[in-house]
Amino acid sequence: MTACRYETVPFDRAVRDSTGGNCKVQRKDYQTEGDTPVIDQGQDFIAGYTDSSNAYHGPLPVVLFGDHTRAFKYVDFPFALGADGVKVLEPLDGFDASFLHYYFRSIRLPNAGYSRHFKFLKEVSVPQPSVPEQRRIVDILSRAEGIVRLRREAQKKAAELIPALFLDMFGDPATNPKGWPTAPLGELCDVKGGGTPSKQNPDFWVGKIPWVSPKDMSGVDIVDDAQDHISSDAVRNSATNIVPVGSILIVTRSGVLKHTIPCAITSREVAINQDIKAFVPHEAIAPHFLLSQIQIRAEEILGLVRVGATVQNIETDALKRIRFVCPSLDAQVKFSQKCEQIRTIQSQQSAATAKAKATFAALLAQVFPAGAC
Repeated sequence: MTACRYETVPFDRAVRDSTGGNCKVQRKDYQTEGDTPVIDQGQDFIAGYTDSSNAYHGPLPVVLFGDHTRAFKYVDFPFALGADGVKVLEPLDGFDASFLHYYFRSIRLPNAGYSRHFKFLKEVSVPQPSVPEQRRIVDILSRAEGIVRLRREAQKKAAELIPALFLDMFGDPATNPKGWPTAPLGELCDVKGGGTPSKQNPDFWVGKIPWVSPKDMSGVDIVDDAQDHISSDAVRNSATNIVPVGSILIVTRSGVLKHTIPCAITSREVAINQDIKAFVPHEAIAPHFLLSQIQIRAEEILGLVRVGATVQNIETDALKRIRFVCPSLDAQVKFSQKCEQIRTIQSQQSAATAKAKATFAALLAQVFPAGAC
């Protein structure tokens, strides 16, 4: 792939800001269904729907830029603009919209937090190879990105295997159609809380014990380490606790409880902070079986969340009262063994996705090397 050694033009000779004059749909007005997708500056490509009267009325395709988020989106179908903070960049003659989309994604704009970033983007010079060359570049990059997309889809399907296996073997635990014995969660586990060692004692924060907080539990099923580590003295002189291997950690105090119940199983001894509760299973309950049942019942558990003045929380006593199905330990162990096989597949899919993403990033850097344009 030829590196970017093309002549460049100022930003305003490559694109036109066509944002003005178009309807902007406020977030409160997003619908779950509609004939026109709403695209804003958020992470999701489509944020909601609206009716066609709110549609963007300029030419397509275009590149959308999140003035606050610095996100770029290529759009080649009728859409409506969501809320504020999104710019519509219309390619001018001599430029392919897909080429511009890839180029803009390759640049590193300064991070001004939740401030505006369009002022930085307007200072960027844009390379201008011939249109056929632009399309050749787009073809190569889109093929590489297509592989990333396929890998992500395979990874998503792999993540659906364990819940499907659980429902197949045991049925819906909330309705218990197979009539398994049940027991309150509090009778199946010992529950431990946590705490934060004093930040004023730096010696507490140089140990080898992983100290797990909610930031370590985003998007993981297994906790084997943490960003912070503490010493044994920190454990002895604070409210934190060491929890054993096979404990189920549940975040019970966090803003993410608006929509997600982070939970994971420990693969080593760890300490926890005060926003997490550790459920240590008794001998009659297999840890991986318990974790899967908690994950499947996430919506039910979300119903226990209370909204505080600044943050959401779950009352531990309410969580302990939920009745869980308890099939034979032999059945639970068989399920756990199958889970291990599935997690091997998930690990392979994750590695393949990471490799595909690295390949795409390398191609993008090769086409548009930093500082070359």
